[in-house]
Amino acid sequence: MDPKMNPTILVVEDEPAIQDLIQMNLEMGGYRVLVKGSAEDALKTVQLELPDLALLDWMLPGMSGIDLTRKLRGDSRTKTLPIILLTARGEEEDKLRGLETGADDYMVKPFSLRELEARIKAVLRRRAPQLTEDLIEYHGLKLDPASHKVTGKGITLQMGPTEFRLLHFFMTHLDRVYSRTQLLDMVWGDHVFIEERTVDVHIRRLRSALAPSGHDAFVHTVRGSGYRFSKDS
Repeated sequence: MDPKMNPTILVVEDEPAIQDLIQMNLEMGGYRVLVKGSAEDALKTVQLELPDLALLDWMLPGMSGIDLTRKLRGDSRTKTLPIILLTARGEEEDKLRGLETGADDYMVKPFSLRELEARIKAVLRRRAPQLTEDLIEYHGLKLDPASHKVTGKGITLQMGPTEFRLLHFFMTHLDRVYSRTQLLDMVWGDHVFIEERTVDVHIRRLRSALAPSGHDAFVHTVRGSGYRFSKDS
């Protein structure tokens, strides 16, 4: 699998035994895992690298997981970061409080590691579909993340890894306009310092790769705004 498509999970948990258990199982599942023991350390990590999803324990030393969720949701850079809260609190009121604060899901300890991975996949499928391995089909264009294969009207289309990631992002975010800066963050990665015009180069390469099946016409330039992927202009 392409390294960019191995989602990075930030685990914020202060109990070493639970840290190790979660990290080992997620790494076996193909995820890249960052482990921190406090909300304060997690915030420092997020400043350096934006993860693809955060697993936050509610009861942390210092700032609580729910306060960390509130802080992440209040920052424009992390407001859409998928978050799952882990807690020993099973009351309905606590669950509602966690979700109202902005968490995408909520799991009560002790939990099944298989269920945790299923919940992570479900949240990523909903919030960051470009990080999943689901087969995508759109008007005769098929993209398979697992085999890294793209076909258009039955023709195998050859493209580089960056063009593949770009197409995967577009096909999971149809009809929406994205600026060069947004595409750099979502496709190349947060905190990657690349000239914005690099996006234009890869858009040209993507159009060239899609040309044999005519799907290059689906990549639209929106003057002054960015790019959009859709069947109609």
